Amino acid sequence: MEARTPEDRLRQQYFDLLPEIQRVVWQLEAEVRYHTLSILHNLGTGEQLVVDSRVKECESALEKLLRIKGLEGRRFDPDCAGEYSLLDLPDLAAVRVLVFPNRRLDEVDRTLRAHFQDWTAKPLKDRKHEVLAPRYFGYCKEVSGAVRAEYQVVPMLLGLFWRVEHPAMYKFRRVANSRQMRRRRDEVEHVLAHFEQGIEPYILPRSGD
Repeated sequence: MEARTPEDRLRQQYFDLLPEIQRVVWQLEAEVRYHTLSILHNLGTGEQLVVDSRVKECESALEKLLRIKGLEGRRFDPDCAGEYSLLDLPDLAAVRVLVFPNRRLDEVDRTLRAHFQDWTAKPLKDRKHEVLAPRYFGYCKEVSGAVRAEYQVVPMLLGLFWRVEHPAMYKFRRVANSRQMRRRRDEVEHVLAHFEQGIEPYILPRSGD
C-alpha cells in the first residue's frame, strides 16, 4: 500500500472538521444577522444589506495553505506531513456583509465591531495598500475553539464583482499569474469604488424630504 501523501491527510482532516466548520458558519451568520437587524429594518429607498456565508471548499483550503506556507513548487513536503494543518487557516468559515451605499458600511462595521471586540482586524487592501473593506478574524467560541472564522463588511458593488473575479483569478493559475489581468482587476475595483462614492449624494435624503 502506498503511503498517504500530505494532501491525503489534509483532505481527511478537512472532512473530519467539516461538521464543526458548518456549525461555525451557522453561528457567525446568525450573530451577524441579529446584530445588523435594526439597520436592515431602517434602510431607505435604494439601500441594501445582504449577508452571505460560505464554507471554504476542500481544494481551496489546500491551495490557501500552500500559499500561506510559501511552499516552493506548490507542493507539500512529504517529510513534513505532520506539520501541516488546515486549522492554520483563518477563514475556513466566512461571512460577508454586502452594504449599499457606503454611508451604511461604517454603521454596519461599528455595530459588528462592538460585538466582536476581541476579533483581529485585517482590512482588505488593494495593491496600493488602500483599504477596500473592513475584515476581521476570530473564534465563535460558543461552538468551536479550534476553527477560526472571518467576516467582512464590503461595499456591495465590489463584493458582487469579487463573486465573479475570485473564482476566475484564483482557480485558474494562468489568470492569477497574469500581470495584465491583475492590473485590470485593480482598475475595476477603483471604478466601482468611485461609482459608489459618486452616486451616494444623489440617493441620500434631502432636507425637507
